[in-house]
Amino acid sequence: MANSSPGPLTEEEIRKATIGEPGRLDGPVHLVDYDPLWPEQFGREAQRIASALGRHALRIEHIGSTSVPGLVAKPIIDILLVVADSSNEPAYVPALEAAGYVLRIREPDWHQHRLFKGPDTNVNIHVFSIDSEEIERNLAFRNRLRANAADRELYARTKRELAAKSWEFVQNYADAKSEVVESILARARPLPPAAGESRAHDRAPSKAKPSREKRSAADGGL
Repeated sequence: MANSSPGPLTEEEIRKATIGEPGRLDGPVHLVDYDPLWPEQFGREAQRIASALGRHALRIEHIGSTSVPGLVAKPIIDILLVVADSSNEPAYVPALEAAGYVLRIREPDWHQHRLFKGPDTNVNIHVFSIDSEEIERNLAFRNRLRANAADRELYARTKRELAAKSWEFVQNYADAKSEVVESILARARPLPPAAGESRAHDRAPSKAKPSREKRSAADGGL
């Protein structure tokens, strides 16, 4: 869920973005050890999404902590779905709803982000337009954690420490991780090319303002 303010999202902001009643946590966050079945669950959902949307599904990626082998996570499969224009809901929302997915988050002021919950598996589908900088941010973060053991352990340690605390909403827990997320993202971005070199073929993530893991009422996020 988006957070354009300097501090954590308020309950009012969470409610504004949530379709229906936001789920309260009022306690610690439940983390589990990595489950090798998570990629299989993602694959099943990706096939269902692709079947429902056809050519409108431009990219489907497994993101979040369940996409990183060995990393503790909330047992929720986070999925990145790229469409041409996420603000054009008639192009994809009816098809996803017909497949059993439920629209739970609508954020027109933050990358036109939409979030769906799954019909029979605990998933979060994060929908972004093809030109959103959040696509590369999510993939860069995932790839860094997959490849770098030190950052993976740093993130796991931070998650465990914060998850043990009591939170009103999962978003509050996600906001608390923002500093370490940004530090890892900074290391994930490639260095600028040396003089005379060209890196036009590389798609480095843009230096956007902190994302603050903007996933909340649907219990998603990294």
